[in-house]
Amino acid sequence: MDAHAINKNKLPSRHVTEGPSRAPHRSYLYAMGLTKEEIHQPLVGVASCWNEAAPCNISLMRQAQVVKKGVTAAKGTPREFCTITVTDGIAMGHQGMKASLVSRDLIADSVELTMRGHAYDALVGLAGCDKSLPGMMMAMVRLNVPSVFIYGGSILPGNFRGQQVTVQDMFEAVGKHSVGEMSDADLDEIEQVACPSAGSCGAQFTANTMATVAEAIGLALPYSCGAPAPYEIRDKFCYASGEIVMELLARNIRPRDIVTRQSLENAAAVVAASGGSTNAALHLPAIAHECGIEFDLFDVAEIFKQTPYVADLKPGGRYVAKDMFEAGGIPLLMKTLLEHGYLHGDCLTVTGRTIAENMAKVAWNSDQDVVRPADKPITVTGGVVGLKGNLAPDGAIVKVAGMKNLKFSGPARCFDSEEAAFEAVSKRQYKEGEVLVIRYEGPKGGPGMREMLSTTAALYGQGMGDKVALITDGRFSGATRGFCVGHVGPEAAVCGPIALLRDGDIITIDAVEGTLDVGLSDDDMKQRAEGWQPRETDFQSGAIWKYAELVGTARHGAVTHPGGAAEKHCYADV
Repeated sequence: MDAHAINKNKLPSRHVTEGPSRAPHRSYLYAMGLTKEEIHQPLVGVASCWNEAAPCNISLMRQAQVVKKGVTAAKGTPREFCTITVTDGIAMGHQGMKASLVSRDLIADSVELTMRGHAYDALVGLAGCDKSLPGMMMAMVRLNVPSVFIYGGSILPGNFRGQQVTVQDMFEAVGKHSVGEMSDADLDEIEQVACPSAGSCGAQFTANTMATVAEAIGLALPYSCGAPAPYEIRDKFCYASGEIVMELLARNIRPRDIVTRQSLENAAAVVAASGGSTNAALHLPAIAHECGIEFDLFDVAEIFKQTPYVADLKPGGRYVAKDMFEAGGIPLLMKTLLEHGYLHGDCLTVTGRTIAENMAKVAWNSDQDVVRPADKPITVTGGVVGLKGNLAPDGAIVKVAGMKNLKFSGPARCFDSEEAAFEAVSKRQYKEGEVLVIRYEGPKGGPGMREMLSTTAALYGQGMGDKVALITDGRFSGATRGFCVGHVGPEAAVCGPIALLRDGDIITIDAVEGTLDVGLSDDDMKQRAEGWQPRETDFQSGAIWKYAELVGTARHGAVTHPGGAAEKHCYADV
């Protein structure tokens, strides 16, 4: 790549590097050791979510150094910066989880502000945790400068007495321990081996689901999102990403050329086909919103309904991300979906080629059983299902991958917080056949729409995972399994129907028909609503209060600003 072939007079960085009036600005760049040539080359932001909070992020800074080498080799000038993350596995089960979804939008905001403030021309973003992946992709399409996404890679599976384990097994171990099926010594042993390396949670939980999305939506290089964090091959993907972003800059290929309605449908299809996390139904509308594209929970659910479930991945299946990478990676999954008409092949990607062109040389691997052919699926409809009914007029979502019974009906047992539900589960203060309702955990009511993995995993550990159901206006972790319905909308905090439930109300969930109903009439609902009073949260100041004031509905991605449709200008064109 010849940087001199790129017209700097049309790039954002001209505002800080070109002309006599920018001499003060250039003096700062010289202070950091840049040469005159480097200053007048395109400036490329290399944003990572590196921190020491969790294994998901710990390798990102090292990988960012390789990205910078690729940018430099292609005659760009890399400028590295970091943003925050909140790691769900550590935030889970306590008040810290209220910060998780909030962090997604703060990541997007902080990347936007860094890019805007320093007038960078292109972006390579590295992320590892559940919310940092969509947050980084949201920033890319919001800024609309040439961009490449890099996933930090998954963790390797642990080994507990000859059995492959993940963090999911850890949370379920807590449930086993609570009923005396696991000793203190056993719990101590498994917690020391469950997470043996750097990388994000290893099964098709939220991080790996959104990594799969990154390749399918076209923002990441093929195969790059499947390689585990410890694999040295990641350096090749990082270097190539640094080079390719300069190619995108020269050709003026931008994220919104790549992220279209059809590519969003491709992203939803790989979520369904891989039995991925229900959180994708929150993040895909949020990414679409940044582009000004209408693509809500119901649009996502429609693709889920049409797509077969073909990848036998945990938590519903047998394998982890490392296994799928070694079987052929995300392109293997995409290849069979494309061949059988479940992907739009003409969508552009960061390679500069279309999905179909990228898949042309991908060969089917018949010596593996991680991914099945799309015409011989595990189930004919996707591993995630959208629901709607008088209990969820604005929709809800449930992960059915690995489930045998897709219908459940039972009396409600209502809890107004996750803590109250977890305490009841820990003490076995619930009955088989009940539908546990966890409310006031939505985007506004939580605030922050917490995940409920501690509660669901405890139920599985107690052997009750398929004997009760749960519904919430909050979320469920990608590691959740069982009949767990999340994103119920409208949420309790705005007097959605879930706020009006009482113990004993009969709730019926039908993941075949896609319905979620309670045995109450409209008049019953109206009468109860008249006596409903709003609840004040504990957060009356600070970042989480601010989020609650701004955040929208789960149906539209829990977004916090008007989005691309309201733009008066695009940063890339300043």
